[in-house]
Amino acid sequence: MDRVLSGIRPTGYLHLGNYFGALKNFVRMQEENNCYFFIADYHSLTTHPKPGDLGTNIKNVLVDYLAAGLDPEKCTIYIQSDVPEVCELTLLLAMNVYVGELQRVPSFKEKVRRQPNNVNAGLLTYPILMASDILIHRADKVPVGKDQEQHLELTRDFAQRFNHFYGVDYFKLPVAYNFGDHLVKIPGLDGSTKMSKSDNEASCIFLSDSPELIRKKVMKAVSDSGPTEPGQPKSQAVENLFQLMEAVSSPDTLAFFEEAYQKCEIRYGDMKKQLAEDITSFVAPIHERIMTLRNDDDYLRKVAKLGAEKARESASKTVNDVREIIGIRKL
Repeated sequence: MDRVLSGIRPTGYLHLGNYFGALKNFVRMQEENNCYFFIADYHSLTTHPKPGDLGTNIKNVLVDYLAAGLDPEKCTIYIQSDVPEVCELTLLLAMNVYVGELQRVPSFKEKVRRQPNNVNAGLLTYPILMASDILIHRADKVPVGKDQEQHLELTRDFAQRFNHFYGVDYFKLPVAYNFGDHLVKIPGLDGSTKMSKSDNEASCIFLSDSPELIRKKVMKAVSDSGPTEPGQPKSQAVENLFQLMEAVSSPDTLAFFEEAYQKCEIRYGDMKKQLAEDITSFVAPIHERIMTLRNDDDYLRKVAKLGAEKARESASKTVNDVREIIGIRKL
């Protein structure tokens, strides 16, 4: 059984892009693999979140994970900071990582360009912490997007370097897992090609959004003046509306509006109203579970405690093995 690991930074609520991009597949994967899903609160510290916000966001992500269908009895769901072993492994790996290669990481250079007043050491060493998250459970597969592929390559480099330096074959070289060709890409309501709360929260449909808020957001979605001749290519904004409809609506509904577009008879107001109702219906079961779980702090603490215990059992074995390999032993 493969070990699969994935994490998400606690920066707010999860949205439809998160659900179709990963969560839906995670629910299936937990039946077939030994899965570790964690909330990466250490990673979020590079942006200096307010303490109160960080605690709330951690809870929100945990609630959304559970509401989307992750089962703590079938997989390991934990908060990164509940597993301090990851910090020790980060330190031990860092001894064989060079500053120059970290400075050349494209994501680091982009962060330096975008936030020159907050170039902290955590940003520079981010790939080592990310590698530790993966290697501490000796994961076989890591679901990653295009923007994270290089970090996985660095993880493989760090693991291979450790194995070579100490003459062992201890760390596995994890491979990317992208769910195959059936991956659904969810665009933003603002005309962008990716639903992302970091760019524009108003363009996201969050799993916790109320029906009223979903309708309000969808009705404000960017469109255009409509086609003027049959077969006219769709603008990016209109293509986004059709992609969203393909994800949540029935084939008949999608076909109706596709035909209306091709005949230059489409009314975007009607399309948005239908889309809003279909998104609301799709999200409703998850939203209901979110509302229930938010008020069940005892259960959430139980889930977090169980996840920490299971994750630490795996992590402590890895750290003890690495200490032994390096030569850090009790007298």
